[in-house]
Amino acid sequence: MLGHWFGLFLFFLQVCIGAQNLHPQIANSKFATNNPTLTTITLEKPFCVFDGLMSKGAFYKVYLYAMVDPASTSRPSVIDNASKPLSATFQQTNGGQTGPYRAAVFSVPNCSSSPKLSDAVDEARATGVLSDYLVRVGNDTACLYDPNFVGVCNPPLSQDTAYRFKYLLVDTTALIMKDETLWSRPIKTQNVKQSSTIDTWPGRRSGGMIVITSILSALMGLLVLGFVAAVLSAVMPAETSTETRYESQITQHPITRVQETSDPEI
Repeated sequence: MLGHWFGLFLFFLQVCIGAQNLHPQIANSKFATNNPTLTTITLEKPFCVFDGLMSKGAFYKVYLYAMVDPASTSRPSVIDNASKPLSATFQQTNGGQTGPYRAAVFSVPNCSSSPKLSDAVDEARATGVLSDYLVRVGNDTACLYDPNFVGVCNPPLSQDTAYRFKYLLVDTTALIMKDETLWSRPIKTQNVKQSSTIDTWPGRRSGGMIVITSILSALMGLLVLGFVAAVLSAVMPAETSTETRYESQITQHPITRVQETSDPEI
């Protein structure tokens, strides 16, 4: 685990060379397991990327743009002629198919506050620590259907689809772009594996798996037989005791008749 943190620190040092030569990267699998998923992609935030470009007295935010990987090699711009960031939404771009949309807005990560291994190991603080360094695209499941939703809508992505991402440093006071990264490499969401494509032929299974399956099947059969035998042994004594009780009642009738016929002789 310590080695992974050391690798993350090296990444942070590398990104300090300038945002123009960098691009968003998918999160390390040690920090975001099962990534990408069918509808989400988790990225590393631009830690120590924009710090040298921020001036005092201004307020900055990081804008994350996403789009479906275009068939052409062109990468559309996310600012207008006045260097103002575009406000295109998920709905307006048909989920990023017709152009980039704003997927998230967050504060500039604090480069002076390095991640602490002790905080990440602590289960109570792990979620907060990871959210400071990771951003999950496709995390909002209800914003498309909530008429009262306020903010940037970040709906689930399409499965089996490649996306590209870009970070912008925005001066929110003047609402202008101060710096930007390159577009990321294509990152593809997972695809649902159809049941018809799952290979169930025994020849594709290892010999050990077949032996284990055979042993488990035999044990299951013995268990079923033992259960049936136990049920039968519990039922049979109950039937025998019922028949004995019935015969004893029948044998009492002749004794009663003898007593009745003997009365007249007295």
